[in-house]
Amino acid sequence: MRSRGNAEAAAIQEGSGNVYADLGDADSEDMAVKAQLVTKIADLIREHGLTQEEAARVLSLTQPKISKLLKGQFRGISERRLLRCLTRLGRDVQIVVKPAPRRRPGRLTLLFAANSR
Repeated sequence: MRSRGNAEAAAIQEGSGNVYADLGDADSEDMAVKAQLVTKIADLIREHGLTQEEAARVLSLTQPKISKLLKGQFRGISERRLLRCLTRLGRDVQIVVKPAPRRRPGRLTLLFAANSR
């Protein structure tokens, strides 16, 4: 019979909601935004039934770049380029700037509209 080990050694700590911040990444907010954009792009590629080669042509990227993107390797790809990918996949992108409540600094939040099909 296996021993259960020390429960204290396996302490669980609640995350902040941003895995990049939890890992100590200096640009954690940017990486979290990019991760959300890439997730949506991957969903749309799958929804359209595109191969990586087809997606590369539609998005004006190389197939190896698409492969890396779909594996979550998106450092070096700007938010602007990811937004352009969304428009090339048939999505409108709106950027809204509004005042933040006085009790906190401004923040960047992404909202994805429900599909209207």
